[in-house]
Amino acid sequence: MSETDAGKKAERLERPRRIGGGTAEGTGRARQTDTARAEQTGDGALVSMEAVVRRENVTAAYQRVVRNGGAPGVDGVTVDELKAYCQTHWDRIRQELLEGRYQPQPIRKVEIPKPEGGQRRLGIPTVMDRMIQQAVLQILQPFFDPTFSNDSYGFRPKRSAHQAIQRAQEHILAGYDWVVDLDLERFFDRVNHDVLMARVARRVKDKQMVRLIRRYLQAGLMEGGLVSPRTEGTPQGGPLSPLLSNILLDELDKELERRGHRFARYADDCNVYVQSRRAGERVMTSLESFLSKRLRLPINREKSAVARPWARKFLGYTVTTSRKLKVAPQSLRRLQGRIRALCRQARGWRLDRLIETLRPIIRGWIAYFQLSEVKVAFVRLDEWRRRRLRCILWRQWKRPLTRQRRLMALGLDPDRAHRSAYNGRGPWWNAGASHMNQAIPLAWLRRRGLMSFLDQYQRLKRTS
Repeated sequence: MSETDAGKKAERLERPRRIGGGTAEGTGRARQTDTARAEQTGDGALVSMEAVVRRENVTAAYQRVVRNGGAPGVDGVTVDELKAYCQTHWDRIRQELLEGRYQPQPIRKVEIPKPEGGQRRLGIPTVMDRMIQQAVLQILQPFFDPTFSNDSYGFRPKRSAHQAIQRAQEHILAGYDWVVDLDLERFFDRVNHDVLMARVARRVKDKQMVRLIRRYLQAGLMEGGLVSPRTEGTPQGGPLSPLLSNILLDELDKELERRGHRFARYADDCNVYVQSRRAGERVMTSLESFLSKRLRLPINREKSAVARPWARKFLGYTVTTSRKLKVAPQSLRRLQGRIRALCRQARGWRLDRLIETLRPIIRGWIAYFQLSEVKVAFVRLDEWRRRRLRCILWRQWKRPLTRQRRLMALGLDPDRAHRSAYNGRGPWWNAGASHMNQAIPLAWLRRRGLMSFLDQYQRLKRTS
């Protein structure tokens, strides 16, 4: 799942259905109003374990977990088996939740490669624990969310990465064209439980709910059949983790608002915009101290920087020196790496099958990067991807005689087909040579369903 998809899933809260079984000053005023409103309507019985286990809330949580799917946890129970599991065990679990006796099961450790290298650690709770966490989330999110900063966009209803990117561009266009790019070192693995729970307990007065959240934080991590205890971190993979991260980092947002800074934050990606390098360096030093002392979160100095925004990326985008949004080079390389890997896997496939497999990748990627105001990247991607497809065909033809016959069948004269097939050059060179461009033109690929990055981008631009 991509970061955009994960954000969307966390953002969309659905209405439960029963089934059978600005400026800093302006932002501050809005926040105070929202806080007052939340405190009037969100405490007491509305934020309680009784509300969590209410039938309609649990039903909505069950539906969300089933819809999201996902792998089973340490108990091996699948999403498809959750209904039967609830019919057998829910009455007991419900009572344990109300009495504060429920103990979450350990989470299953999974590591996936990061696009920029290294491993990202995920924790997969059991499907029952995912359902309980989702039920807690549905009660807590409407309670906490109105009090969050207007410049916080990650994992929130009706907010998106696109809004964060556009907000960042607004700051740059306003003349704040130095960025303090903060990278919180292994944020989800470094969250201090005591610091986080102190902030949860300030507003959540139900002791059973507070106790349950802490137990989820402390649930052991199972790897290779062994369970190791956890004293810090909120592993990515559980429904509650995004909200808990916002509760903790909301204190950073409030501090930035108090100081009158312009910023945009999406989860642990936070950019602060200032008007000079000196101001940026002062902000970097003070924020490093604030995060370390108040939230016990270290900054990754190697990945954090004070720089011009066109020298940095934010949520996959960067800007040109003329302040236009464009796809960051790292995002382009990441997509090309994904397509390369797929093409290696598809060397024995029919070309039509590969083209069809590429379609949802292209559609999803363009949907995310449609904010780009520079289209040259899409033109170059189309050229590169066509060459990649021609390279696959050249490899599949293997022998020079086969290549000669194929080229002739595609319209090349016998002499040129012979010279091209026996030129002794490698597949990539031949894929970019004129004989392959003539034999397999763009029109030929389009007849087989090839989707263009540029065409899809322009189509979305026209309809947006």
